[in-house]
Amino acid sequence: MLVKLSTIRRFYFGLARTMTSAQTLTLQVNADDAGNRLDRWLAEAADGLSRSRVQALIQDGKLQGPGGDVVSDASRKVRDGETFVLHIPAPTPARPQAEDIPLEVLHEDSDLIVINKPPGLVVHPAPGHYTGTLVNALLHHCRGSLSGIGGVTRPGIVHRLDKDTAGVMVCAKSDIAHRGLVDQFQVHSIERAYQAVVWGLPQPTKGRIENRIGRDPRNRKRMAVVDGGGKEAITDYKVIRKIGSVASLVDCHLFTGRTHQIRVHLTSLGHPLVGDVTYQGRASAKRNRDPVIQSALQTYPYQALQAYLLGFKHPATGKHIRISIKLSKEINGLIDSLEEL
Repeated sequence: MLVKLSTIRRFYFGLARTMTSAQTLTLQVNADDAGNRLDRWLAEAADGLSRSRVQALIQDGKLQGPGGDVVSDASRKVRDGETFVLHIPAPTPARPQAEDIPLEVLHEDSDLIVINKPPGLVVHPAPGHYTGTLVNALLHHCRGSLSGIGGVTRPGIVHRLDKDTAGVMVCAKSDIAHRGLVDQFQVHSIERAYQAVVWGLPQPTKGRIENRIGRDPRNRKRMAVVDGGGKEAITDYKVIRKIGSVASLVDCHLFTGRTHQIRVHLTSLGHPLVGDVTYQGRASAKRNRDPVIQSALQTYPYQALQAYLLGFKHPATGKHIRISIKLSKEINGLIDSLEEL
């Protein structure tokens, strides 16, 4: 079905109200809209979809361009006569449901809860992960006592760890805790430290990485060190010890909290995290194809990064809380396997 732009707005007005199943929409650019950004053109043409929703659909591979190829660049310019096919998934319930997912609780009181997030656990519901998240687990564990400031899909969430990153996280049970913790994260007064297993031996063995991190212009699903734009990012690192002949255990202290900060910073040194497929360089990709190394990586099929230390001022009591954990037995198992290489 080819829908002309003159009818798209009317279609989407009804779509926003009545869509209960997946939809596929074929759109064609006219001369008046040529030169516009792709995401802006789609959002303006579709009254039922916001620009952020359009961007999310593009990021999830739901848009096909001329020739049927998946379009991943939301900022590209549209041209007169181009045809795009947009796949809109069926809507899902906006409010996550409580699920009985085990949590390792490190500290809990009436205002907040600190947990040890396992690797592989998504923090909050998002496209492709509407169930089985930390939020679903918290809703069950806290049974109604969870700050709602983060919205219906992110109650209690004041910061996050990547899906495959393990370690210490704090979540808010009260609104006063939520506001207080967010303020501390914004001014970077939270103490945060990580341990990472990286390929090779960083040189020098300790130092400060200070630059700017923004979206990778060549791959919108990655972050990168950028010359212009982005946000300031500061990480102090120190090599704890070598691991066999192929890797090192590194301690990292964060002074900012940018998306993928440690992963990007260590990659910028030429030493990506072991198991980090997104940021692996050519050397680590070659290592991953080595059958001996492949066997070692099976002991921990995630990126080897753990948040082991979190320190902050309790928003309600003013007491300083500092929680640390030991490196997990699973990452230690990976280290033992790499020691033999």
